[in-house]
Amino acid sequence: MNDEEPNVCSVPTEVPASERATWLAELAEALSKAHDLVTRLDLCGARRAEALDLYLRIEAARLEVQSLRLSRSLQPRQKVGPEWIGSPPWVPIEGEPL
Repeated sequence: MNDEEPNVCSVPTEVPASERATWLAELAEALSKAHDLVTRLDLCGARRAEALDLYLRIEAARLEVQSLRLSRSLQPRQKVGPEWIGSPPWVPIEGEPL
């Protein structure tokens, strides 16, 4: 076994939105390049099946990155309390049946 730590990159969740957006854009670009490369491969037999599996994994990762880029969690909403309408929900409105 190798005693070295694996070379894994991750982004902390507590980074500024601009840094996270930059990181996701770079990841999207890398996945796009990998996607293009795999689609240009002309393989046969078992290698073709492996390439298809890789293509599908890359496509899933691309969709996940796109989802993260569009996610509202990247742009935190302002905390706004509910507006008071002036009457409790159980008071019937005049003219409407119960």
